[in-house]
Amino acid sequence: MRVTPRVWIGFAIWIGYTALVVGIQSLSGISYTAWGDSAANLFFGAGVSLIIATVALALTTSALGWWRPAMRERQRSRHRWPIIAPVFFALLALVNLLLTDWGSYDLPFLGASLVLLLVGFTEELTARGLLLTALRSRLHEGWVWFLTSLCFGLFHLVNILLGQDAFVTVEQVIFAFLVGTAFYILRRVTGSLVYAMILHAVWDFSVFAVAYGHPSELANIVTAVVPLAGVIALIAVPFVIRGADERLPRPVPSAGASATS
Repeated sequence: MRVTPRVWIGFAIWIGYTALVVGIQSLSGISYTAWGDSAANLFFGAGVSLIIATVALALTTSALGWWRPAMRERQRSRHRWPIIAPVFFALLALVNLLLTDWGSYDLPFLGASLVLLLVGFTEELTARGLLLTALRSRLHEGWVWFLTSLCFGLFHLVNILLGQDAFVTVEQVIFAFLVGTAFYILRRVTGSLVYAMILHAVWDFSVFAVAYGHPSELANIVTAVVPLAGVIALIAVPFVIRGADERLPRPVPSAGASATS
């Protein structure tokens, strides 16, 4: 690694990512609640910020030299069964996609909505990639899970600034913490962030897709089941934390440096 991980660097990246995305989305002048009105609203309201953030995060990760610790676990969880939590969310995403009114999608809107898949890369790399790597330089794995999931949830508070109702936003923050816990479990069990990126992208896309056009009333059932899936994740997460040895070793000064200090 070119730069030694520090906790403050992780939080600086999280704050910087949040400011970048919200700043670009605010400059578009398009309300969060109006993204689904047209392909142009969706692309300029959300897509442009995700494209720019993807490039910025890739450059940042390369400059720090953190790709390996950000993307891979040194040691996978000894317990595999907790993967049922992210699998549960994957099944809910599949149900969303099956209930989606695909007839309402035209080609431009479909193309704009596919850009939303980048959120899996950007938000996972920020929270459960770079922030996680930074936190592991000092903290126990239990705090790493909690703080990465909390920051992931709190990121969604900015939707208030983009025009979303405050109560709905707080609800979204809580759901994001629960879903983020499932993404953390998926990283620990598989040993790779890639699977969490994929599930995150599909989950967000499915939630947006099922609400577009003429939403099926059955979609409300999926929304009602999300807390249950989140509870399963909370029950399972201690088992992937237990025995984790992911704290990054602190740099050891060379013999020459010790002799002169």
